[in-house]
Amino acid sequence: MRYAVVGGGKRIRPLLAMASSLAVGGKPEDALDVGCACEFVHCFSLIHDDLPAIDNDDLRRGQPTVHRKFDEATAVLAGDALFALGFETVVRAALPTGVRLACLEQLVAAVGSSGLVGGETMDVHAKGRALGLEHVEQMHAMKTGALFSACCAMGAASGGAGSDLVARLANAGASVGLAFQIADDCLDATSSVSALGKPVRRDQQADRATYPAVLGLEGAKAEAERLITETLPVLGSLPGEAAPLQALAQACAMRGS
Repeated sequence: MRYAVVGGGKRIRPLLAMASSLAVGGKPEDALDVGCACEFVHCFSLIHDDLPAIDNDDLRRGQPTVHRKFDEATAVLAGDALFALGFETVVRAALPTGVRLACLEQLVAAVGSSGLVGGETMDVHAKGRALGLEHVEQMHAMKTGALFSACCAMGAASGGAGSDLVARLANAGASVGLAFQIADDCLDATSSVSALGKPVRRDQQADRATYPAVLGLEGAKAEAERLITETLPVLGSLPGEAAPLQALAQACAMRGS
């Protein structure tokens, strides 16, 4: 579990949670626990994605994947334990009871069959199929956008935001997550193993449904830029210090540009 969590990574999800707290007038540290919870769940998904039954990858974050470093059974169990630890971390967070419950509801909705796991299931079964833009958007919104949405919503709630602000951050986070996934798909097509720390060209080799496959590389980049361009004014209208959250949103969409 420690190998998967502390062995690298961008920490985008906890950063988004902490920046969302700041953007609604709270403090970054108010959202540290829920941000860590999101990262634990994210790392669970990476461990399981890399397994032979799904992507069968050997490299993650520049080092051997968990099942290569240890063994397949250990990887499955480490992922299971990180999934549970995410919820435990929210339950034990130093937040008012009502806020903890609201955050749990956000996380539950983001990671189950209507969120991350459901989106990953769609991705697995989409390989080799010619799918349209609507299907690809739904898949990406579930497998990536839902957790990004929860990170921002949980961060806002932890920072003391009311339901209207939490909903605004949830919507913005979903757009940022979709732009992040589009950028990730583009990097898979254009970057290198040394730059990304994981295999590249896997989407094309596996005939996966991605934005570049549907819109072309330049069309996909334009879509990511559109999503962020529409989201930045929403973030700029928040009552707290929004500049760090805006910068993170831009970085999510412009990776590799």
